[in-house]
Amino acid sequence: MSKIERIKCGNGNAYLVYEGDGAILVDTCREASREILLQSCLQKRVRLIVLTHGHIDHVQNAAYLSQRLDVPIAMHRDDVQLIKDNWAEPLSARSLLGKVILKMSMKSFEEERIEPFEPSVFLEDADTLDEYGVSAAVVGLPGHTKGSIGLLVNNTDLIVGDALMNILYPTKSPLYGNRTIMEESAAKISSLGKTTIYFGHGNPVKNRTW
Repeated sequence: MSKIERIKCGNGNAYLVYEGDGAILVDTCREASREILLQSCLQKRVRLIVLTHGHIDHVQNAAYLSQRLDVPIAMHRDDVQLIKDNWAEPLSARSLLGKVILKMSMKSFEEERIEPFEPSVFLEDADTLDEYGVSAAVVGLPGHTKGSIGLLVNNTDLIVGDALMNILYPTKSPLYGNRTIMEESAAKISSLGKTTIYFGHGNPVKNRTW
């Protein structure tokens, strides 16, 4: 059975999913957290970096950690365009929380950079990661971005990236590329029943109707 280790990186989270001598890193957060992440990864035999989507606060250390750990990077093909330009898919928000987060995101898109990298593994809904030594399956969760994905670990724990957020309170993603599709992904998460939700931002909670 695979275990999940949460690595807090400022207001974001990365996760080590590990079992026996196999491990994967899910998301890489911002540059300020790169050494914390590297030291955590060196304690495990990380064999793959999985990115839940292409926004800078989830991928900024991907190139660095891939090089230092000598491991490939995996993500959904639909988000590859965001590596070069986080503006490639416009974001919208309706709630006050969403508008605040959107303003902060836009500032980081303008002022920060992503070190270029090339994913070599492309993930689709229902793909498994058994070959990397962990009991996890990809769950397609588009809407926040076109290529947003999650990972269902042991069929009991779901890492959702930004398909849901828990910044001030647990909620459907308050900013999105496509609101209708985001809502469908939230309903898909709800349908998974009694799972624990691990967010890209915030503390884990039990699944619910979103």
